[in-house]
Amino acid sequence: MARISGVDIPNNKRVVISLTYIFGIGRSKSEMILKEVNISEDKRVKDLSEDELNAIRAQIEKQTVEGNLRRQVNLNIKRLMEIGSYRGVRHRRGLPLRGQHTKNNARTRKGPKKTVANKKK
Repeated sequence: MARISGVDIPNNKRVVISLTYIFGIGRSKSEMILKEVNISEDKRVKDLSEDELNAIRAQIEKQTVEGNLRRQVNLNIKRLMEIGSYRGVRHRRGLPLRGQHTKNNARTRKGPKKTVANKKK
């Protein structure tokens, strides 16, 4: 297995797909990286030479990925919570923050459904 940015990327997959195992690199960014280093997207990781791997590593080092990106995202969320913005309050309460409805969905953030007993007459 090749190791890039502290992540073992799978050998048997195409390079374009296996680069997406790194946090912060999606499909389009991996295509862009491979285009800049002149490596075919159809090539498998096991077929890459050491020079090609080093070229990919050098290209990825220019980007914010893995631990640094996670830290940056967490600091942004903490900042929102500290200044008391709407998004920060929604983060604090564990509710969706991009305008989604919470009456029926949003279970992953709100937790399991809590039934409220009916009032007896």
